[in-house]
Amino acid sequence: MATPATSPEAVTAAFPAFTRSQKVFTLLGALLGLLLAALDQTIVATAGPSIQADLHIPPSLYPWLTTAYLVASTMMVPVWGKLSDLLGRRAVLAAGILVFLSGSLLCGVSRSTVTLILFRAVQGLGSAALFTGSLAVVADLFPPRERGKYQGLFGAVFGLSSVVGPLAGGFITDRWGWHWVFFINLPVGAMAMALVLLRMPKLRPQGAEHGRLDWPGALTLALAVVPLLLGLSLGRTAGQVRDGFGWSWGSWQVLGMFAVAALGAALFFHVERRAEEPLLDLRLFRLKTFSVANLAVFIIGAVFLSGVVFLPLFMVNVVGLSATHSGLTLTPLTLGVVAGNVLSGQLVTRLGHYKPLMLGAQVLLMVGFAVMGFTLTTHATQAEVTVKMVLVGLGLGPSIPLYTLAIQNAVTPQQIGVATSAATFFRQLGMTLGVALLGTVFSTTLAHQMRARLAQATEGLPPTLMRELESAAPGASGEGGHAQAAFRVDDVKARVRREFATERRHTGDTASVDARERQALEAVDRTDEAVKASFTSAVKNVYRSAIVIALLAFLVTLRLPEQPLRRTMGRQPPPE
Repeated sequence: MATPATSPEAVTAAFPAFTRSQKVFTLLGALLGLLLAALDQTIVATAGPSIQADLHIPPSLYPWLTTAYLVASTMMVPVWGKLSDLLGRRAVLAAGILVFLSGSLLCGVSRSTVTLILFRAVQGLGSAALFTGSLAVVADLFPPRERGKYQGLFGAVFGLSSVVGPLAGGFITDRWGWHWVFFINLPVGAMAMALVLLRMPKLRPQGAEHGRLDWPGALTLALAVVPLLLGLSLGRTAGQVRDGFGWSWGSWQVLGMFAVAALGAALFFHVERRAEEPLLDLRLFRLKTFSVANLAVFIIGAVFLSGVVFLPLFMVNVVGLSATHSGLTLTPLTLGVVAGNVLSGQLVTRLGHYKPLMLGAQVLLMVGFAVMGFTLTTHATQAEVTVKMVLVGLGLGPSIPLYTLAIQNAVTPQQIGVATSAATFFRQLGMTLGVALLGTVFSTTLAHQMRARLAQATEGLPPTLMRELESAAPGASGEGGHAQAAFRVDDVKARVRREFATERRHTGDTASVDARERQALEAVDRTDEAVKASFTSAVKNVYRSAIVIALLAFLVTLRLPEQPLRRTMGRQPPPE
């Protein structure tokens, strides 16, 4: 088994020099491949309601459109990473594009819920190769000192996809139907495939061609990862379970999946310690840079989606925007992410040091979360929230390129694929755990606030009107994570006026009916304020929880050693 650290006597270069045109076309092919996978997640999310309506997908199965993709992708990331070291980046990228496009075509022609979920998993299998292979390509083409500015481009693709995806998804769904959100991948994928096959070198590290894939490791890893992700994705609070989403956190189903995941993890570590060619060389974790950076990546992953997932619910239910316009509020956050990616990449290339930039980004991220967690009010405007989200974006931006750069710089060229896949794997695990954790914070706070505030707002009303107002309030049952329809004051008031007008015609008791109508309309206003205050409290609690997680990432990053970034593709750094 190869040693994880590289000695000064190691091979001086794993890859030959490449021409400028080879580098340009290779980067373009890798960027297009990454764009495919990144765009698909946001485009499909926008088309989700149309898909659900057309295929009559029950609420209990709707989350599986995302869960199947996420589980398959995360499970395959380490496998594709190892294969990219054995077979080369070109082979893995080409295979990933082919699998992804096959899944896209099959999703587009699906006519049932089950087949669509299965083919979304196929897409996820291919996307793992695109994420891993694309990020590893930069380490193959450029020396560590130059990698930052190019990895910033790949991070920018992630950011741009979160803006372009929802807009493109809405446009395509409205114009051509939801099937085309999958078919649109085909021409983009064909361009990426042509660049990869025709213009990209093999990019296979010297000495890695005689290795083999660790199948026992891959199987035991799947046994650990799949139940873990399913448990995290399908675990719900009591209110959400009543509405048909997953199982409660204390149910035997969720606890059983966590138990199987723990067994799978134990078997994986047992197998990997004895494997001749391990899927993930556990001795890499003896490198402090590798282990600490991956821990930081995992923690940052837990807050990476917090600003994206829950803010649209605030914009719909408090600010009063439509679902489409609420998505546009994330544009400044995305532009901040893109700017943070690009600027940090340029700065690390000029300075040759990554740790100060990492720490500065974490401080900025905590400030951004603090601003959101302590200054949001029920009277917030779109412009106000938009400005505040820029800070969060700038703090999140450097998290992808800088930590990946540190991890790649700590290992040999023969282990670039494995190291890059490890960073991607831990980031995706962190994202899944973070959404589950912060989603629980959100829904629990929302349910508690709704119960207390609605009871006060509807006190003294007739039972029928009380039930009507409570049913019109989104998230009243605790199912806040899926609440998209806001409490529309004017619509509810119009319905109340119609009901009292009918009663007035039948009874003729104008004075009594008018008094009760005024009382009901005042209750509608109080209910509206209760809904806004409840969503505001829930979203603020999410951001306050994110501050603690970001602080933990900052403290972990403080422990990260900083190795010098080499200006050439020559010798690796000495062992830590």
